[in-house]
Amino acid sequence: MSIHTIILCGGPGARLWPASTAAHPKPFIDLLGDLSLFQRTVIRMDAACGGLPPLIVTGVAHVEQVRAQLDALGRGGLILAEPEGRDSGPALLAAALWIAREDPAAVAVAVASDHYIPDEAAFKAAVDLALGAARAGEIVTFGVKPSFAATGYGYIRVAGALAGHAPVARVSEFVEKPDTIRAERLVSSGCLWNSGNFMFQAPSLLAEARQHAPDLLSAVEAAVAGATLRGDVCRLGAAFLGAPKVSIDVAVMERTRRAAVLPIDYAWTDLGSWDAIWASSPRDDAGNAASGMVVAKDSENCLLRAGPGVHLVALGLSNLAVVAHDGNVLVSDLARTPELKPSLDALRSLKPASDGPPACSAGLAERADRHRAWLWDHALPLWWCFGADHQHGGYHEGLDLQDLAPSGASRRARVQARQAWVYATAGRMGWPGPWRAAARHGLDYLQRRYRRPDGLFRALVDPAGAPLDDTALLYDQAFVLLALAAAARAEPAWREEIEDRARDLLGAVRRTLSHPGGGFVASDGAPAFLANPHMHMFEAALAWMEVSEDTGWAVLADQVVALFFGALHEPATGLVREVFDAEWRPTDTLEGRTLEPGHHFEWAWLLGRWAARAGEPRAREAALRLYAAGDRGVEPISGLVLDGVSTDFSVVKATSRLWPQTERVKAALLLANWPPEQSAARMADARSALDAMELYFQTSKIGLWRDDPHPDAPHLEPSPASSFYHVVGAIVALVGFEAAPAGLIAAEVSEV
Repeated sequence: MSIHTIILCGGPGARLWPASTAAHPKPFIDLLGDLSLFQRTVIRMDAACGGLPPLIVTGVAHVEQVRAQLDALGRGGLILAEPEGRDSGPALLAAALWIAREDPAAVAVAVASDHYIPDEAAFKAAVDLALGAARAGEIVTFGVKPSFAATGYGYIRVAGALAGHAPVARVSEFVEKPDTIRAERLVSSGCLWNSGNFMFQAPSLLAEARQHAPDLLSAVEAAVAGATLRGDVCRLGAAFLGAPKVSIDVAVMERTRRAAVLPIDYAWTDLGSWDAIWASSPRDDAGNAASGMVVAKDSENCLLRAGPGVHLVALGLSNLAVVAHDGNVLVSDLARTPELKPSLDALRSLKPASDGPPACSAGLAERADRHRAWLWDHALPLWWCFGADHQHGGYHEGLDLQDLAPSGASRRARVQARQAWVYATAGRMGWPGPWRAAARHGLDYLQRRYRRPDGLFRALVDPAGAPLDDTALLYDQAFVLLALAAAARAEPAWREEIEDRARDLLGAVRRTLSHPGGGFVASDGAPAFLANPHMHMFEAALAWMEVSEDTGWAVLADQVVALFFGALHEPATGLVREVFDAEWRPTDTLEGRTLEPGHHFEWAWLLGRWAARAGEPRAREAALRLYAAGDRGVEPISGLVLDGVSTDFSVVKATSRLWPQTERVKAALLLANWPPEQSAARMADARSALDAMELYFQTSKIGLWRDDPHPDAPHLEPSPASSFYHVVGAIVALVGFEAAPAGLIAAEVSEV
């Protein structure tokens, strides 16, 4: 019977800051010599378990570090990549499911990647002692005989010996991390430290999870079923994000009757703080553990670490930890280093002294990679898992910023179309997730619940899909057309069917919403004449011109361009008004006098694309004027695009939503070198716009966004699904710009 190794490799390792960070956590750094803790674990498990390649569970952000460290050892392994860390419960069950499918009779040994066990022979002996109990269906944990009353570890209370498998014993109770007084009592009563390492047959662990944590197991089963395997990396599906964030102890071990423990007395530590590193490190005659370019004089019992490029001099120090790494410095009483985490939380809350946004120095290439990773690894899986209604169909209007609960609001047609566009566009970008299912989820729901007998799409349905507002808004028809174009472009097999649907919809729009004075009315309800829906009809026309040879789309684009230059745009000022009368004259109302800077950037982006396609100098000049007008709506101190200004650019709406920031990103990148003398200023604008956009992404759940730039604003609304379209548009523009940084890239900056 084979023995499989599972190595759990997660967590930010904040207690060993500044050497350990979220980007380069504790398992991968050299703390005790030439090898990282992860590499030491791989070697130890190879010796103890018979040499099968390990199964390593880690986050997507750390896949390349795992690969590099395995390569350095000349070893391989299969990497299970989590879209987001969900604690040891989901991680261990995902590994168990994989092993159960590949080798159901095998025993697995699951260990943390960052524990230090110097005596490899003693560890192998412990594995051999626990093997019989594991084969008998017990879930065996390794309980360390305590050397002191630790408050940083959980404890195990031991019952009687397990018949036929001594020295393995039955677990009586798991005890959470205690205070000092209780820790002393636990040690004196014979309790063991809980090492968090386990040995079991995969079917045994899965059976207990099915009994005690069925929702957790169901989510992980769906994630494994939806996984994609490429080479040595198995990327778990988006359903993993729906798994509760819970440890295996809480989910299973504290509830099961199969919990057993093997008492061990070899040296073990999780190296969870700098004092533990000092205790496990070689020290000089004065008790100092030093690494890097360090000079110590008249100092004793200190931990002194200098990172690359750092020189450290210690004079007259005693019992201190001094760690300098990558521009950050820790100075602490050595005994108090376990208290580091609260201080780090306080440090993160500090504001930089400079008035300039700290992210400005980041290059666009770095930002493109970072935003694409954020989109692929977090936002797209999260919104498909939680933002889609997998029971009734369609997409929710928003997600709670704390618990991801859907907002429960009535559902607008535009949100369904925008989410379908998002996932079709993600597929065109190369996202390996279930983009086809997600795109069809929105498109098919639109067809079932929103399409009226006349071929137009109603505005609103309730969460169960029942009609609430039968009005056909031009704005909504434009986004349905845009989503259909994205789907046809992303999946050629759908093109004929999708294009027929789009032609039918355009015909219905022309029959019902055409206006004798040019353009279209805003709805088939109360008459209204608005610029914004025409802008999105123009966007849809351009999108279809990239997919179809049908000349009807060029006719639609020409029609909107003619209305733009004939009525919507003021050539002298570069302004676009929002509200007009039936003769296409701006109304003398507050709405008629209010400009939206975000729309000016959006029009600039569209007219710039049209200018490149049609070769129209007036479209190019209009794009530049529109951009300049939008730029006057940027608040100079915060760098945020305002929601509304008057025709004299006085502030009408002092708020700043997310979407105008994204449209500024798109326009600045499109016009980056147009004209060439504006290149430096436009690139500075693009970086400033990205800085502003990133403010809205500072949420407790990676993959969400706020619609208010202030994280401490009272009563923050749910993360709006409607913003995903804008966010993805900005990321597509950024990634496309880095692929071909010529400012105006062929016919479209968003070609990826």
